[in-house]
Amino acid sequence: MKYLLIVLFFVMHYNSHAQALCKRTVKLMGSPWDITIVGKDSLTAENYIDTVIKEVTRIEYLISDWKPETQIAAVNRNAGIAPVKVDKEVLLLTQRAIHISEITNGAFDISFAAMEKIWKFDGSMTEMPSPEAVKKAVEKVGYKNIVIDTVHSTIFLKEKGMKIGFGALGEGYAADKCRDMMVAKGVQAGIINGSGDIRAWGGNPNGKPWNIGIANPFNPGNVFAIIPLHKSAVTTSGSYEKYAEIHGKRYAHIINPKTGYPVTGLMSVTVFGPGAEMCNAFSTSIMVLGKNAGLRLLHHYPEYSCVIVSDKGKLYASRGFGLKKYRVKD
Repeated sequence: MKYLLIVLFFVMHYNSHAQALCKRTVKLMGSPWDITIVGKDSLTAENYIDTVIKEVTRIEYLISDWKPETQIAAVNRNAGIAPVKVDKEVLLLTQRAIHISEITNGAFDISFAAMEKIWKFDGSMTEMPSPEAVKKAVEKVGYKNIVIDTVHSTIFLKEKGMKIGFGALGEGYAADKCRDMMVAKGVQAGIINGSGDIRAWGGNPNGKPWNIGIANPFNPGNVFAIIPLHKSAVTTSGSYEKYAEIHGKRYAHIINPKTGYPVTGLMSVTVFGPGAEMCNAFSTSIMVLGKNAGLRLLHHYPEYSCVIVSDKGKLYASRGFGLKKYRVKD
């Protein structure tokens, strides 16, 4: 899972060609979404924002694991019982999630959702789960027990008590889909910000690129770098703000699927690349893998780059990123 650490910077500048930049904030998929569209006029831009909202809502009612009427909820209810027929769109998303698990050696795993039964990060948790409870929950986690039947378009979870969830992919996937839809409709510029999963295209009406600021996890009101968004997508995963505090110790909300316990070592990971879905997958995976293994992973995917903040406050960037030129002076 990831948490919002990104602040968008743009200037509402209008020129003689009368392009209109419209922005709306709405709650979708349980989180705030900022939707920015540049259109030929305000009415057109607002209508496109309505279209984006409808598309995100459609996707939510396919893949949400907490809405009982969705296909994924049906898959979870039938864990260990029977395969469930799903739309091709859901099947392909699940296949991509399994592929990410394979390339990260299980650091990313959509079946981690079984851990939600024992960890709560809403302020209600005051005692650690017992080692036995953690061990039992981990036994239900394992992407290799997700069975995909492409002929009959079904998903089957082998073990009773298994659960899959797209909290670490769904918003990025929806942002990508909405961007592609807008481009197909001839919308030349905009930003879809799904609670920190950002997909942008085109540029600001003033002719400059969209800029994003990466928040300082030790001082969230400030940013430590402002970066032009040339590559169209960016996502941040972080461990410092959403947590459980138990006996004076903080436990971050990102869980290692293999151990069943919260990750340690990194405060945030920001990944840039051509798609928000994969940016989210990589940022979550790197939080689990740690700096060294995470940078090695990303080295094999040169279209993607990252900025890492350790729990000691040290900054690291993937090869060739050039973080120094984007740093904000203190």
